[in-house]
Amino acid sequence: MKAAVITFPGSNCDRDLAVAFERAGFQVSRVWHKDSALPEGIDVVGVPGGFSYGDYLRCGAIAAQSPIGAAVKAHAAKGGYVLGICNGFQVLTEMGLLPGVLMRNASLKFICKPVTLKVATTNSAFTSDYQLGQAIQVPVAHHDGNYTIDAEGLAQLKGEDRIAFTYGQNPNGSMGDIAGVLSANRRVLGMMPHPERAAEALHGSTDGAALFSALMGGMALA
Repeated sequence: MKAAVITFPGSNCDRDLAVAFERAGFQVSRVWHKDSALPEGIDVVGVPGGFSYGDYLRCGAIAAQSPIGAAVKAHAAKGGYVLGICNGFQVLTEMGLLPGVLMRNASLKFICKPVTLKVATTNSAFTSDYQLGQAIQVPVAHHDGNYTIDAEGLAQLKGEDRIAFTYGQNPNGSMGDIAGVLSANRRVLGMMPHPERAAEALHGSTDGAALFSALMGGMALA
């Protein structure tokens, strides 16, 4: 399986994400935001955390207009997998690949700490190696992680089982305690917590590794 990890000016988790993919068995290509195409044969695109373009305007808004953005959207449109983490989640909402927006944390403070997540669905290639309702520990590091969506959109996410993870103790005010959501075809996942920072023992938690191993196994069977 082949993964591509995008780097924007201000990305700071791109290498971490690439290593997490590699440890799960992916062949990883690094892609610069000014590239206009993805490498041949890419199965999953990783949009990493960081502060793309210094978080000017809305977080992720400028990155969503980068040349590589059209290729990422085309990849998703043909059924390709996309994983957006933290700033990457913000970018995916700005691209229109996921519903809702990420607003300023309710505390108006930057939050950086381990948090407990609840696995809200196992019906996706990203979450199939977890148990439904399983509690996992994954770190967060964000200033604008307050997931916000209108009542109709929230009801749709719940009705279609598209909430991937929820917070045990909501650190940022996200509606419905939402930490991660899936696209309608379940092949795009955006999440604020950082599974790539909980993918090996030295990180203090390996709970994030199952996301990458699940994705590898799920795509191999698809």
